[in-house]
Formats: sequence, structure tokens, C-alpha cells
Amino acid sequence: MENEATRQPSGCGTPDGQTRQRVAELLLENGRATARQLAAALGISQVAVRRHLDAMAADGLVEHREPQAAAGRGRGRPARTYRLTEAARETFGHHYDDMATQALRWIHRHGGPAAVSAFAAEQVAPLEERCRTAMDGADDHPVARASALARALSAEGYVATAKALANGGQLCQHHCPVAHVAAEFPQLCEAETQVIGRLVGHHVQRLATIANGDGVCTTYIPGASAAGLQSTTAHIESPQVRNP
Repeated sequence: MENEATRQPSGCGTPDGQTRQRVAELLLENGRATARQLAAALGISQVAVRRHLDAMAADGLVEHREPQAAAGRGRGRPARTYRLTEAARETFGHHYDDMATQALRWIHRHGGPAAVSAFAAEQVAPLEERCRTAMDGADDHPVARASALARALSAEGYVATAKALANGGQLCQHHCPVAHVAAEFPQLCEAETQVIGRLVGHHVQRLATIANGDGVCTTYIPGASAAGLQSTTAHIESPQVRNP
């Protein structure tokens, strides 16, 4: 449990800073959450979580939604939910800036879509090799490999999770470091999808992308029996937590 009476500086290297980073990661992954849900996921008290949320709100990093009473609800007021602001999402970093976008426009102008695709494939190649190395020793089952890949991608800043489905598996990336550029050049997403397929050793289908305006990049692994896959991150298990 966190010592609620101890107040540390809010820098990233302090206990408070580390806790707030975890709060931000959970909100990024789950979209919205209550203080109670965050406290359960972090193993600290709701009082401590609210202190962190208040500090993050003062810094413009989180915003809250006032609860709305539901018809037929029992006694007690619905809990306030929190989510990250756009400014907070930006703190997770974007590897490409306006100069990268301009460079890709130049490539497209002079070489066409095929040249952009070739560039995208070359750019994701180092990521593929790093993830392959990180996945060394993972089980050969596609869904088990997706779980290992989620951990590798999270280390690269993608905040990735994997889970088993009745008819396959699913890999989700809750942050995209190249979303700003990929919105204009989907070849980056296509190259990344091909990498995911090669690393899990199975055909995959991209169902949603952050670059396309979805809340999360979702990759489906069809037809793979998925018994026994372990969760790759601390999820908040509640129907109230949804993507924004």
C-alpha cells in the first residue's frame, strides 16, 4: 500500500511520479475509469488515487465526467469517471513529427504509393527484430506468441495487451507512436500488421487503428484455439471502463 501521508515531488523518478505514470497508463489502456477501479488495479487506497487524480487534473492531464443517475438505480450516487486529456496522450510520445510527414509526402510525390510502402517496411524492420529478440523462448502457439509480443510492444511504447477469444486471439495497442503520420499514410499500419503476422506466425486481421480515429489498434488472430493465455497487463475489470 502507498503511504498516503507521504507527499513526494511529482517528477517521474519519484514514487508519486511513478504512480501517476501507472494511472496514466491504465487510463490510456481502458479509456475511462473511476477512482475505485484505479485503486483496485494499483493496490492503493481510493484516497491516494484521488490525490493523484487531483494533481494530474491540475496539470491538465486528466478530466472527469460527472455521473448521471440511472433510472431504477439503488441508493448511492454513481461514481465519477476519469480519462486522459489530449495533452496527456501527447506525453506518451510520437516518433514522427511534421518533418517526417513532409518527407513521406516527398517520397509519395516522386515514387508513388509503392515507394511509401517500401519505406514503411524498412522503417518497421528494426522494430520487428527487437520484438523477435524479446520474444525468444515464447511458446509456438500464435496466441501465446501474441501475449509475448504484447509485452515486447509495451516496452517499445505501444501500451499493448493480448487476450484469448473463443475463436482465436486479439492483440491491442492502446498507443501508436506514429499515429499522426499513419493517419495520412496507412502504409505504416499495413507494414506493422505484416510484422505482427510474422511474429505471431499466423494470419492476422487488422480490425481498427488509432490512425483511423479508433480508440485502439486491434489485431485479430482468427481460428487459433486460445486456451491458457495469460493477461499481459493489469486490466480494470468493470463494465464501466470503456474506450472513449
